[in-house]
Amino acid sequence: MKTLTITEAKKNLSRWLAAAAQGQDVGIVCGADIIALRKIEVESTVTRNASTPQPGSKLKRWTERRTKDTANSSGQENSLR
Repeated sequence: MKTLTITEAKKNLSRWLAAAAQGQDVGIVCGADIIALRKIEVESTVTRNASTPQPGSKLKRWTERRTKDTANSSGQENSLR
């Protein structure tokens, strides 16, 4: 196992994460403990349905409203001239 101090790990964190992802044993010394970096498989238990908001949907609605409001205010200014 390759053991690193926190400072050493921070300097090349992406390198050590890649090594751990490839199955190499990498540990970071934290006080009296060694914390192992290991790749784990994660399965999502959440299922999406039609009522679940899609990521970014709030931003999209806000942007659409903002664009519409800007267009409406521009039209009102032109009609006042």
